[in-house]
Amino acid sequence: MRTDGVWTYAVVEGKAAPQIAPLHGVSGEPVRTVTAAGLTAVVGTVGLDEFGEDGLRRNLEDLDWLAATARTHDAVISAVARSGPVVPMRMATVYLDDARVRELLEARRADFCAALDHVKGRAEVGVKAYADPAALRGGSGSPEPQAGEKISGTAYLMRRRRALIASEDAFRVAAGHADRIHAVLSAHAVEGKRRPAADRSLSGRQEWTVLNGTYLVDTTEIDSFKAAVAAVGRDAPGVEFEITGPWPPYSFAGDVVT
Repeated sequence: MRTDGVWTYAVVEGKAAPQIAPLHGVSGEPVRTVTAAGLTAVVGTVGLDEFGEDGLRRNLEDLDWLAATARTHDAVISAVARSGPVVPMRMATVYLDDARVRELLEARRADFCAALDHVKGRAEVGVKAYADPAALRGGSGSPEPQAGEKISGTAYLMRRRRALIASEDAFRVAAGHADRIHAVLSAHAVEGKRRPAADRSLSGRQEWTVLNGTYLVDTTEIDSFKAAVAAVGRDAPGVEFEITGPWPPYSFAGDVVT
């Protein structure tokens, strides 16, 4: 019975010869390469008891295991990306052996080459924009009744109606901010995408997430892109921006392959 599998981190150009000698992967294994069809897959040999189908089904429910594995997977890809263009593979992409990896490279050569051309000399930059709902409402809306305050049923319903209208107005303002900010930033990038807003329990923010965007930017233009974020921020009072990256192009190279 087979006990080992091949965890696949990324695909690069065959001639790129990424610097992987000091890298270790998700199970502590030395990272190595598999080459075919003019492409190189960056891989590691892992035990199937932990990283096979049954092991992954169990371990992916363990948030500590998941976080540690995701960090290591990303660290390997980020290190490889410093050597040249990279197509990041989804975490937990495991093949039975090197022969299956070679089959992948041969069968999807055209797709991988197109993806590598698309992201060459480029990186991913994330931008989130947050706003306080009260600021978006311009301080409008009715306050909640104070403890012990007497209020008639009609007055209560009127107050709730005004609050609902104020919230709807705030949503429209937020949507307008999001559309405008994304359009401006996309004009300073090769490509831009909007993601669903993160749940507040995950983001740790009480403000609304006005924009959760990710952008493919020429590496020579990253400073200019960040300056564009700062400029659009000056035109959006009450909106706070958070920039992350540059990262390997997770949101852009993978789409070409898929």
